[in-house]
Amino acid sequence: MEYPDFSFRQALQRLDAAGLLLKVEDEVDTDLELTSVLFKQPERAMLFNKVRGYETRVVGNFLGSEENVLAIYQKDVAEVRQFITEGLSNPMPPKRVESGPVQAVFRNNPDLLEYLPLPRYAPNDGGRYISGGVVIAKDAESGVYNASYHRFMHAGDNKLLIQLDLGRHLRALWEQAKAKGERLPIAIVLGADIGTLYAAGIMGAQLPRDVDEYHVASGICRAPVELIDCKSVPLQVPADAELVMEGYISADEEMDEGPFMEFIGLYSDVSPSPVTTIECLYHREDPIWHVIMTKESPILRKHLLEGAILKAVQAAAPCVTDVALTEGGMYRFHLHIAVNKQNAADEGLQRNAIYAAIAALKDLDLIIVVDDDIDIHKWSDVEWALATRLDASKGLLLLPGSRGHEYVPISENGVRTKLGIDATLPYGFTKRHFRVPIPPADLDKYTTTLEPGEI
Repeated sequence: MEYPDFSFRQALQRLDAAGLLLKVEDEVDTDLELTSVLFKQPERAMLFNKVRGYETRVVGNFLGSEENVLAIYQKDVAEVRQFITEGLSNPMPPKRVESGPVQAVFRNNPDLLEYLPLPRYAPNDGGRYISGGVVIAKDAESGVYNASYHRFMHAGDNKLLIQLDLGRHLRALWEQAKAKGERLPIAIVLGADIGTLYAAGIMGAQLPRDVDEYHVASGICRAPVELIDCKSVPLQVPADAELVMEGYISADEEMDEGPFMEFIGLYSDVSPSPVTTIECLYHREDPIWHVIMTKESPILRKHLLEGAILKAVQAAAPCVTDVALTEGGMYRFHLHIAVNKQNAADEGLQRNAIYAAIAALKDLDLIIVVDDDIDIHKWSDVEWALATRLDASKGLLLLPGSRGHEYVPISENGVRTKLGIDATLPYGFTKRHFRVPIPPADLDKYTTTLEPGEI
């Protein structure tokens, strides 16, 4: 079976061919202006062809909408979920190559701001940031590669500050090197293939530390990711990426990093962060710099997480037919579940599904279960179910003292009460409840106009 080319450049071309890539021809400034334009239409992929002070073009909102993702994969939602899930389950080794387009232009000990269009995203940011880089590191003992997203704040010349959250695999590798008094070699990859972008977005619960993420990336691409040796660090990086920086995370040197707007839309706190020194960078002849905004980060994980959640809840409750992470919940905190109770034995399984979903993704704080005649992808439909099928005295499930995400400010370091809502009809419900069907109509069959005229 033939599969699409999942290189970053080819994925962009598919968006362009589908009419989903807005090309901005006017010059834009990296200081607030570029990101302000991206925020104006967060679901619209945009390519900035003229960036003030730089020859490098910039793309943003690349995976900022489900429509973009489906166009890149050339599949529907269910097929994308299955494709990614099967890729996770069937990893394959990458392939080493001698050369690649990413090493066309080389720069040693670079002053990063001289070459890279690092934006200032929001007015109170602590500095200029790299947000779309995939950080590549390797376990020195097992040789297993790790790929992950981490933000970097520019701290002058070739210095960056990296935010290493607790519980992340890269932090564990850094602490492992630090215990030996050694700095950790890393590479920062911009414009990696789709498989690597998705592998980097997989959370630890779905991908244990002993699984090589280049193998997973290859499985998602259905072809070995081609890797090339780095120039100054003992690592390998995708040969067809847009740009790569190589360097080391210091074992003991720290500086204050932040504030920066997290994916939840709130500023992070200022905190000490390790210094990363960039030894060299290289790129394609005409590189495209990838900027990740707040909406793109959550939707990057949407189909991956939905696939994992659906598998988990169907194992616990076979009556579950579909799940949907919501936009308002940042594709991370709120979930809708659809069920089809076919017999009396299915009654109660809708609540089991709530518990199974939380076990699959700890960050979930609100889960609404409805019957499968409700379109769980439309909030107005789910709200109709709440209005007509929820008895709050029976349908609310409170789970106090539960672990969630530490970025949610109302929680106590990530601990708060989770809420499950059972808005399903009891099995065998006999009162009138069937929704009135509306006959379909095709407006294209009619002659219509919006031109003003005599009424």
